Amino acid sequence: MGDGHAGRSIMKTLSKDLIERVRRIKLVLTDCDGVLTDGSIYYSRTGEEMKRFSIRDGMGVERLRKLVNVETGLITGENSEIVRRRAEKLGIKEYHPGSTDKYSVLKGIIRIRKISDEEIAYIGDDFNDQEIMQQSGLSACPADAISGIREIAHLVLDRNGGHGAFREFAELIIYYKKLQYEYTKEGAGWGSHYW
Repeated sequence: MGDGHAGRSIMKTLSKDLIERVRRIKLVLTDCDGVLTDGSIYYSRTGEEMKRFSIRDGMGVERLRKLVNVETGLITGENSEIVRRRAEKLGIKEYHPGSTDKYSVLKGIIRIRKISDEEIAYIGDDFNDQEIMQQSGLSACPADAISGIREIAHLVLDRNGGHGAFREFAELIIYYKKLQYEYTKEGAGWGSHYW
C-alpha cells in the first residue's frame, strides 16, 4: 500500500491516486506518542511526567485550519493532563484520550461529522494505529514508525515522530489543496470549498 515517501521531492513523486486522496481530506487525525512526540516520557524525582512537543508541528495544525479549512483531531491511548493541555493550546476540539479502540472512535467521528472515511487522514506510528490507518482515506507515518506500520502507510514521511513528521504531512496536504483551489479559480472545476 505504501505508494511513496514524503519529503523535499514529494510534490513530484506522488502518484495520481495519492494526489486525489489528499484532495478529499477534510479532517486530519493523529496519534500523540511517536507522532507529536518522539515517544519518550520523562519523569522527575516527584514522578511528574514530561513530554517534548515540536512547535513546528503545532504550526502545522494552525496552517491546516487557516489555509485550507482542515481541522486536526487527536486520538490517543493515554489520558494525560499534559496531552490535554497541548490539545487545548492548539485548539483541537476533536480530542479523544484513553482510546483503546481507535477504529471505534473513527466510526463515531464519521457518524457525528457526517463525513466519509475517504475524507479522513490519519498519521500513526505503532500497531495500535493499524486498523484506523487501513480504514482512513489517507494514511501516513513518521520515518521511525515500526516496520509493520511503514508497510501499510500510504506515505512514509522523511521526519521522525516529534521532529516535524506531523508538519511535513500537514504541508503536503496544504500544498495539494492550494493547487486544487488555484485550479478551480481558473474555472476548471475541482471545487473551492476548501478556502
